Amino acid sequence: MEMNFDVVVVGAGHAGCEAAAASAKLGAKTCLITMDMNKIAQMSCNPAVGGIAKGQIVREIDALGGHMGEVTDRTAIQFRMLNRSKGPAMWSPRAQCDRGKFIWAWREILENTPNLHIWQDQVKEILVENKRVTGVITYMDVTFKARCVVITTGTFLDGLMHIGRTKLPGGRCAEPPSLHLTESITRHGITAGRMKTGTPVRINGTSVHFDEMTEQPGESDFHKFSFMGEPRNLPQLPCWITYTNKQVHDRLKASLADSPLYNGQIQSIGPRYCPSIETKLVTFADKEEHLLFLEPEGTNTNEYYLNGFSSSLPIDAQLEALKLIPAFRDLEVYRPGYAIEYNYFDPTLLKHSLESKIVDGLFMAGQVNGTTGYEEAAGQGLVAGVNAARKCGESEPFTMKRDESYIGVLIDDLVTKGVDEPYRMFTSRAEYRILLRQDDADARLTEKSYQIGLATSERHNHWLKKKEAIAELENFCRNYSVKASLINEGLKALGSTELQRGCKLIDLISRPGLTLDNLSTYIPALRNKLEAIQERKEEITEAAEIRMKYSGYIERERELADKMIRLENIKIKGKFEYASLQSLSTEARQKLTRIDPETMAQASRIPGVSPSDINVLLVLMKR
Repeated sequence: MEMNFDVVVVGAGHAGCEAAAASAKLGAKTCLITMDMNKIAQMSCNPAVGGIAKGQIVREIDALGGHMGEVTDRTAIQFRMLNRSKGPAMWSPRAQCDRGKFIWAWREILENTPNLHIWQDQVKEILVENKRVTGVITYMDVTFKARCVVITTGTFLDGLMHIGRTKLPGGRCAEPPSLHLTESITRHGITAGRMKTGTPVRINGTSVHFDEMTEQPGESDFHKFSFMGEPRNLPQLPCWITYTNKQVHDRLKASLADSPLYNGQIQSIGPRYCPSIETKLVTFADKEEHLLFLEPEGTNTNEYYLNGFSSSLPIDAQLEALKLIPAFRDLEVYRPGYAIEYNYFDPTLLKHSLESKIVDGLFMAGQVNGTTGYEEAAGQGLVAGVNAARKCGESEPFTMKRDESYIGVLIDDLVTKGVDEPYRMFTSRAEYRILLRQDDADARLTEKSYQIGLATSERHNHWLKKKEAIAELENFCRNYSVKASLINEGLKALGSTELQRGCKLIDLISRPGLTLDNLSTYIPALRNKLEAIQERKEEITEAAEIRMKYSGYIERERELADKMIRLENIKIKGKFEYASLQSLSTEARQKLTRIDPETMAQASRIPGVSPSDINVLLVLMKR
């Protein structure tokens, strides 16, 4: 077997799988190295995909030609669209998945991807010559030559697990850490740090009194993650809701002295937005209960995941506290919750392509860049894999702006602002979230992906047909005149104000509470128009309706984004010796020198660079 490749991807988590598949599909001879082929795309924590802003990222991955959305739909055992009470910019799909089937669905894709080879081993060293990566060496002392290397090792770099005062080396429960690789990378001038995350107890469902919990069913409408593929076909299972209580809190508090988070054992920073139960007790000391979700791990297992009870307390504290919840009084568990510390690398030392600024041809994606979450990792992995392949083909980097995707926001935040805690994506991080809805990811990205050869012609044609159908429906609503005498009875029945005179159908669509579907009951021409849509009727109708209802907001946000694009088009990399510009603030000189932004817009987003500093740079650019 020949060990020479264009791209080597280290690690087969969510970032590594997307990176390897994208690289291979773009024609690069790719090798994916993983320590265990039976744990490819393992869902280390909750077996769920999506959520607030994360669901939008998965839709974007799918629109670009990635696989996370497709695999999620194939293995989903519960689906819900979150934030339905808010506007469509906030709607976020989420699915509970069958953990085991998720792994094998991904493995099937990877094993049948041309140009992609899988090797089971661990990487201990990257090879660098003249500041350019040339390959890797594994624990088996196999040397893989490569023109580009993508590091996607997740929580495995010097991973250390904590359960009370017990410490165990590992990147995940029962899996060894990755040693030596961090030192191999940092010796070239790349800065590393430590972060912490955690996971809850896993519960035997046969020991739970489900009749004392609140059932939370899923949804069964047309929504799914992938714009392609088939609807969900696995049995759909409920989740269950319960609460902690004062007795639970008292038992947990009694063991805080043994918590590695509070006894000095853990020094690194954990995720702000996914706190452990002990952190909740300290931070929200006045609360007498906390919400818990019991979520199934699969269709053929009794294992359940207890969402909301991440912990690194001693085992006896976890179990005794949980048994004080009525539904868990006879509780049996498969394993306790634990915390894990791991290494990450400073993401400000990366370009927007996720290539290192220090070592040519070295790319990084996922938790090694300081993020948390499967979706954030997968989005980065796809971008890193695409750009590694494009670098091998001597093509320009593929990047996305902040008004094009949540992935673009994520990467820009990482390389521009850096991280001081595990980064999690939220809709609030995107200034153009009305443009970045989950329903229009294919409108934003499929054409762009098709141009570089990642999205297939089948996917592209799929989008073109949908685009045409949406436009046709919008044009119909803009041009169709509605007479007051024929619609007022319907408006009254729908609880909407009656018309004084006729109007265009689109004017009715813009009203709250009125939809294409309920108006079609009273407008035969609209009903006929909707019935004429042959494929994906609900998806097309929803997309057209959102565009019409929110057209004013969309246009206004588009104008704001276009103004910022003017600054994005001003390239400043390599044009200034920032340290010598005394007209800039000291902080601005230091941070601009360290990050060396590509554009004026990126410079404006660096914390500590003020509007006056940007004005100074604009004046100098004019000169």
